[in-house]
Amino acid sequence: MRLIRRRPLLVTVLLCALAVLAARPSDGDGAHAPGHGAPTSVSAQVAKLYAEAAAATRRYEAGQRQAARQRSEAQRLEKLLDRERREIAVLRQDLGRLARSQYRNGGGLPLTAHMILADDPEELMRGQRVFSQANLALDNALEKSARAESRLARDEARAAAAWKKLEKRNRQLVDLKRDIEQKLETARWRLQGQADASVAAGSCRGAVRLDQPETNFTDPWVAPVETYELSASYGSGGARWANRHTGQDFAVPIGTTVRAVGQGKVVRVSCGGAFGIEIVIQHAGGYYTQYAHLASVAVDQGEHVAPGQWIGQSGTSGNSTGPHLHFEVRVTPEMGSAVNPVSWLAHRGVSL
Repeated sequence: MRLIRRRPLLVTVLLCALAVLAARPSDGDGAHAPGHGAPTSVSAQVAKLYAEAAAATRRYEAGQRQAARQRSEAQRLEKLLDRERREIAVLRQDLGRLARSQYRNGGGLPLTAHMILADDPEELMRGQRVFSQANLALDNALEKSARAESRLARDEARAAAAWKKLEKRNRQLVDLKRDIEQKLETARWRLQGQADASVAAGSCRGAVRLDQPETNFTDPWVAPVETYELSASYGSGGARWANRHTGQDFAVPIGTTVRAVGQGKVVRVSCGGAFGIEIVIQHAGGYYTQYAHLASVAVDQGEHVAPGQWIGQSGTSGNSTGPHLHFEVRVTPEMGSAVNPVSWLAHRGVSL
């Protein structure tokens, strides 16, 4: 009977012990504690600012293209106006010649006096009709040209006003871009500061679920970052490494979103050591990809990822001389089994 009464108490004690063990923080070997990322973290702020900066750049470039079209239209109108003015000048010269010819042939005498004094009145009448028709054509041409000049002047004024409006808008966009970039630069280094603290503690802060836009990748393999410059290559030597460089470096700013190059499973998320914050993904065919020197992670260990999915943000954590992504391809999850990542991706249709 005593044993039966004590058994519920023993079960309760065991359950409490298990709860305490489960609640212990991760130890210093870099094990990842899932679910600790805050949705309003610096990581999310950096990603949002990147998106805002890209949108502002697109608006600015669209404004520049529109301004170029406005300039082209204004130049076209100016050329058309100059041509009309030259035609008017020619017509006025013709009118002057006709007037001088009339003056020489009879001055300012009325048509009736010319008829009385003329040797051949019919010839005189024919000459007067020709002169009148020329005058009428000239008047019509002058009136038409004047209307055209007025219309073109209005169009030119509208084009100039539109150009000034575009210039003002573009200046505003430049100011907007500058403001976003300044905020982004501040947020980047706040993010890197958090990464450095995680590396020093040897414990990751947890995955931050970034608001990733919908992507419809038709190819099964992609580059690990969208826009980049290649820096240190696979197999290169230098004072920074004890042996040859085992991966391909992508020079990108802090906070650049890093993508899974293909479908796979996250087998490692860790902080600490030479690679700083790193992620390792296992792919079909016995290959693993590593993403190192990160500033944040957006996936948890054990999670399955799709091609192009955001898995973290680049940084300069660990043994790093500047912001970049260290990308590596291995045949095991651990270092020491790396293969050339450039040729590996090229074999899968991705040219860097």
